[in-house]
Amino acid sequence: MTKHLKTLEFDLEPADSKRCASLFGPFDDNLRQLERRLGLEITYHNQHMTVVGQPLQADAGQTILKQLYVDTQALKGRGVKHIDPEQIHLAIKESGVLEQPQETRYHDKQTTIKTKRGIIKPRTPNQADYIGRILNHDITFGIGPAGTGKTYLAVACAVDALERQEVRRILLTRPAVEAGEKLGFLPGDLSQKVDPYLRPLYDALFEMLGFEQVEKMIERSVIEIAPLAYMRGRTLNDAFIILDESQNTTTEQMKMFLTRIGFNSKAVITGDITQIDLPRHQNSGLRHAIQVLSDVSTLSFHFFKTADVVRHPVVAQIVEAYDAFDAAERRKQQSNPS
Repeated sequence: MTKHLKTLEFDLEPADSKRCASLFGPFDDNLRQLERRLGLEITYHNQHMTVVGQPLQADAGQTILKQLYVDTQALKGRGVKHIDPEQIHLAIKESGVLEQPQETRYHDKQTTIKTKRGIIKPRTPNQADYIGRILNHDITFGIGPAGTGKTYLAVACAVDALERQEVRRILLTRPAVEAGEKLGFLPGDLSQKVDPYLRPLYDALFEMLGFEQVEKMIERSVIEIAPLAYMRGRTLNDAFIILDESQNTTTEQMKMFLTRIGFNSKAVITGDITQIDLPRHQNSGLRHAIQVLSDVSTLSFHFFKTADVVRHPVVAQIVEAYDAFDAAERRKQQSNPS
């Protein structure tokens, strides 16, 4: 049963508007990070703060805000303008609040996503659970067959986070390897070669934001759509990052991607381990990540089934038929080893 919310009101003392601005961060980014990480609602008037959330998280939020407000005095003396996102992250980690047992069933909660072009609702309890995991974890893996809404719902969550100013940009990426093909066989320059691989991501954005709005955001780099290779060497802060078709990453690419994620960022990794297009001698980065990271409690792995396919009913039947055939082939190979 969900606990009742707790409301805490307190003052940051001594009153100092510059120290409050230092604590809150540019555009209140530090408060938004606390809200997102701890599931809180934080409002203020001058130095008077109101924190609303689950009791444990609300208490932690109050303690963190008071502690960091004390730290602003030292920053003021050194000429530093703002508490940075890393300090927020470390304060949350030191509080230990995220290590406490938390609610893991999300489909009973409100998981409707509102965008400027309409409302997006999950069509199955498993889809609602997926949205809940994305909202409550910094890194979420969405794994399952085609047509289950893995990528579409992740893009919806990204658009929602951007419109609510929880992040400053959306970054969408996928490996440019499919069906055993290489980019070289496609005509045109690099952009023209890459676009067909990224088309599903464009389509989802156009539906939620409109063509003109997406084009403007891409021009301003608020939305970036790029091949996975472009991520190397970057640290991605204040971003909602989606890695699509991750079953076609190598183990090295997956590790590279996961270690790019910076402060106040959220990542969703989607893929279908039954449709790996890598050369036979290469291991899938997604399969490897499931094995290596399964015990990392702060990550979330969400698995879809054929029952979650929301395309034409025949698609679910096709997926089931292929799964049954593959299972039969594996049994044959096990009973007749060469």
